[in-house]
Amino acid sequence: MRTAPDDVAEVIRAELRLMDPRARMSREVAGRLLDPEFVEVGASGRRWTYEQMLAALPEMSGSTEDGPRYEPSHMTGVVLAPGVVHLTYETTIAGRRARRSSLWRRGDGEAGWRMYYHQATPVPTGGVAG
Repeated sequence: MRTAPDDVAEVIRAELRLMDPRARMSREVAGRLLDPEFVEVGASGRRWTYEQMLAALPEMSGSTEDGPRYEPSHMTGVVLAPGVVHLTYETTIAGRRARRSSLWRRGDGEAGWRMYYHQATPVPTGGVAG
């Protein structure tokens, strides 16, 4: 039987996988982790759809083995409803910090957990955590 902590742990693993350059460079892997109805509001304020994100992801920060990597911290999650998990955390990449929020939903069958919505908000220089 699945428990809320199990669901949160699975979603955290999936979120971290999306930060892995190998997943970011693979349309197939990223496509399995993003929901077909995925939407993101990035730290730039730009709105991204599933197709736009899959097309751009290999060129984005954190997508190369030898380049800067996302450093997540303070990652926590809560089950909002059966099959829906909300994660919040912070990242640092190339000296830039952002607060992040992701909604994940569990797909039918083998689809597993997929990111449905993501938002990143830049932390101003000198901004405090919390």
